[in-house]
Amino acid sequence: MTPKMAQLLDAAQELQITVTGRRSGQNISLPVWFVRQHDRLYLLPVRGSDTQWYRNVLQTPVLTIAAKGTTAGVKAKPINDAKRVSEIAEQFRKKYGAGNVKKYYSKLDAALEIELPAEAAA
Repeated sequence: MTPKMAQLLDAAQELQITVTGRRSGQNISLPVWFVRQHDRLYLLPVRGSDTQWYRNVLQTPVLTIAAKGTTAGVKAKPINDAKRVSEIAEQFRKKYGAGNVKKYYSKLDAALEIELPAEAAA
């Protein structure tokens, strides 16, 4: 990951992700919250494993992320371990506030890990 991309991600409150619909095959874009730890991003689906975009990613784990004018094609890895999902949720609480996480996230049973590429398109 380039230093510029790290700065842009750190300045962003949300990412635009584009996933492939598992039934339609169409590209679907939507904003999501995220946390960054070193060269990895973590996404927490708002309805956990019931979230439609999460289910799309399980079928097609390649997606595009965009933030502050930078984009990257990435591969996502699902996380279903309860302890790890809980740790990620705690990072979301630190970044976005515990009240907001409680308000918007109804099921905390799944997350996604994205390893950022060394080079990303600016």
